Amino acid sequence: MSAYLLIVLAILTRIVPHPSWLNFTAVGASLLYFGANRSVRQFFVPVVLFAAVDYYLTVYFYNYPFHVGEYLLTWAWYVGVMLIGHYALTFKVSAFRVVASVFASATSFFLISNFAAWLSAPTLYPRTGVGLEMSYFAGLPFYGNDLLSTGLISALAFGLPVAARHFFLPQDSRIPNL
Repeated sequence: MSAYLLIVLAILTRIVPHPSWLNFTAVGASLLYFGANRSVRQFFVPVVLFAAVDYYLTVYFYNYPFHVGEYLLTWAWYVGVMLIGHYALTFKVSAFRVVASVFASATSFFLISNFAAWLSAPTLYPRTGVGLEMSYFAGLPFYGNDLLSTGLISALAFGLPVAARHFFLPQDSRIPNL
């Protein structure tokens, strides 16, 4: 249930108005947590929900036409991050694994989204090596905020249950970490 609640929180961080430069969302962390705690057969649920949010934001908030092809990389990234969570965090959660997963999530989004921006905006970024470099350079502030938000929310999502077990369960009844 908590994995679904975190997905709802992530949706709210996308649709509730906030400064665009902030780019502080729970998407990466929610996908990592969902992947670590739910069956692969359920991965379609967050993808469908986030795809609906992508449609809503594109058409109704930004007033742009919606083209499915422009979102396929993003939707594939959603699945990829859940797979990272599934393979890295399902059977053994450790601080190192969470931090590595956070870096993999945020860095992969940075690389994929800025590459897609370079491909789809030839008037903004020339289709040269310098244009690709410009696209990545323009995305650096967003990368920092994404890394921070994914790291903070992942630390809470994966760390709070461990802290609760440590502080609130009697010593002899603590559940060992997997």
